[in-house]
Amino acid sequence: MLNKNDVVTVEITDIGVGGEGIGRVDGYTLFIKDAIIGDVVEAKVMKAKKNYGYARMMEIIHPSADRVEPKCAFARKCGGCQIQEMSYERQLAFKEQKIRGNLERIGGFDRGKIDAVMEPVEGMDEPFRYRNKAQFPFGTDKEGNPVTGFYAGRTHDIIANTECILGVEQNREILEIILQYMKENCVAAYDEKSGKGLIRHVLIRYGFTTKEIMVCLVINGTKLPKADRLIKKLTQLEGMTSITLSPNTRRDNVIMGNSYEVLWGQGFITDYIGNVKYQISPLSFYQVNPVQTEKLYGLALEYADLKGTETVWDLYCGIGTISLFLAQKAKQVYGVEIVPQAIEDAKNNAKINEINNAAFYVGKAEEVLPDYYEEYAKTHGGEKARADVIVVDPPRKGCDETLLETIVKMEPEKVVYVSCDSATLARDLKYLCENGYEIRKVRGVDQFPETVHVETVVLLSQQKPDDTIEIDLDLDELDATSAELKATYQKIKDYVLKEFGLRVSSLYISQVKRKCGIEVGENYNLPKSENARVPQCPKEKEEAIKAALKYFAMI
Repeated sequence: MLNKNDVVTVEITDIGVGGEGIGRVDGYTLFIKDAIIGDVVEAKVMKAKKNYGYARMMEIIHPSADRVEPKCAFARKCGGCQIQEMSYERQLAFKEQKIRGNLERIGGFDRGKIDAVMEPVEGMDEPFRYRNKAQFPFGTDKEGNPVTGFYAGRTHDIIANTECILGVEQNREILEIILQYMKENCVAAYDEKSGKGLIRHVLIRYGFTTKEIMVCLVINGTKLPKADRLIKKLTQLEGMTSITLSPNTRRDNVIMGNSYEVLWGQGFITDYIGNVKYQISPLSFYQVNPVQTEKLYGLALEYADLKGTETVWDLYCGIGTISLFLAQKAKQVYGVEIVPQAIEDAKNNAKINEINNAAFYVGKAEEVLPDYYEEYAKTHGGEKARADVIVVDPPRKGCDETLLETIVKMEPEKVVYVSCDSATLARDLKYLCENGYEIRKVRGVDQFPETVHVETVVLLSQQKPDDTIEIDLDLDELDATSAELKATYQKIKDYVLKEFGLRVSSLYISQVKRKCGIEVGENYNLPKSENARVPQCPKEKEEAIKAALKYFAMI
């Protein structure tokens, strides 16, 4: 075991999920920020646990073949780019391995299965200047001058920098104008500790296709002094379309206020993804990398493989970005989003694109879809609500299990899962694959070059037996009842939920069936790998499943 302040020489052999280098000294694991695979470094242990520790890189003794000179002088200090010193080819390999590792470790899928469905990560030709949105915090330096830039990693200390190479070039000039306005008019930057000062953040949006620019000032108040002077300067910039103000007087880390007012121009800019036009307000969620977003949504559309006859649900639809893509190929699309303003934006975006086959609902996806499913059965004589394709694009926490249950009940032919966190993705895929679905394709899309983040698109479809044969059965000879023949896994789940208020998985049902001497397919719900941990059915749920088996005359 190493101790704090020990200085060691270590070869980096792996990369952690946060982009940190991983090396081992006599079996002891060290995580070292800014080190990459292939580096041999001298590092100082800063925190030592029993089996692992964290170290600070002191010197690169032998650089990795994958090490490159960062384009930004603040790359190591700033928290925005975690892996800018890694070659782009290695970045893509790291992101693919990140997806693979989570599918294997969390999802329980074996490597052979992953190899069969995994497609190469979709990278960028030019992995800089890709962000159409940036939010800059404002503060004060030691001399009392206003500054802006980005936070240092894991802190709220501002690194003064108006030239971020992930953002568009127009950002620098806009920020310099605002800083000059603050100096000339004695407008103070906000101080998090005291809660005083006015300018908190500046949001800049840029339309890559339209070249339109939005500037939104987030302030600790309701009025901007001498705003006309700032507006005069900003409106001299080519493409300036919208200047807005968002009041935020809360003492927390939330950047934007709940509303905004237009100071000049209109309250939105427009841009395109493919041939679909979108209006984007200061509060709109809109993907920050339009080049890769077109690839991402194009991939989702390709996986959905729509023929024009399908009913599609788009869950977590935001302002309708994916929904309107899908609506061009589907018969009907239903979008669900919890943010009311986003739904208003989605409806408006459908209108300006003359798309009439998309409808949108406000609410939590895990509430709207189950409620729709139950209400449909009540109003259609017990008939099940169905969908041909369901698309989900959840936040980092992934999908609620109630939502996943409803998706399974609706029996869509395809599920397209768009994920910003491959760990929760793997968890949700495990559930879907335990309940009748099979992964067909997986592909990462590099939405955020120079960072550790990666988007993933997955195609799932209903499991189908490899071979089928036709047989004639004589019910009298088999002594089988109609209830017995209809006792599918889903019917057993529905019975247990109705009678006992418990939710059970197909895995638990198969375990209880085996205990009761009922034959189950040889490989049905077996673990994906020999070493995978298989959850065992709790006693309460086992008794409920047995009651269902008795009800259906199976035991």
